[in-house]
Amino acid sequence: MSSKETPREISRRHVIVLVGAAAAAAGMLPRVSLADKAATEAAIKAAGGDGAGSGGITLDLPQIAENGNTVPVGVEVDSPMTAGNYVKTVHLFAEGNPNPEVCSIHFTPANGVAKASTRIRLAKTQNIVALAEMSDGSFKQETVEVKVTIGGCGG
Repeated sequence: MSSKETPREISRRHVIVLVGAAAAAAGMLPRVSLADKAATEAAIKAAGGDGAGSGGITLDLPQIAENGNTVPVGVEVDSPMTAGNYVKTVHLFAEGNPNPEVCSIHFTPANGVAKASTRIRLAKTQNIVALAEMSDGSFKQETVEVKVTIGGCGG
């Protein structure tokens, strides 16, 4: 190198690009793995809902979600919500997402009604399962299929 040449500086951006390209070439980047029915059933069993009865849960989901990035979901469980008989927790599961456990919503008798709404992200067309844990230790379950037309997380 002559005295007139200056050394080239490497920016952080260049280093990140080079490391990312090397990792991709070596096959070291993580791959998105989607849950399946068996993984969802295992998650439901782990939550205590193995053998849950059906009925008593209303799931409000669109039949067709035009955008999987933000799918509105409402859940309501039929319960008197008294000190002796109330919904403790509602778990939401998605069979085709990277992790089947989407969220858990906790209730107390002070809520008055076991009703909640949120937005979830869905990777593809799949079943959404709501599992309600009651104060007496019993469980209720409901399943609804949602068709996703454009990609959500990973799809």
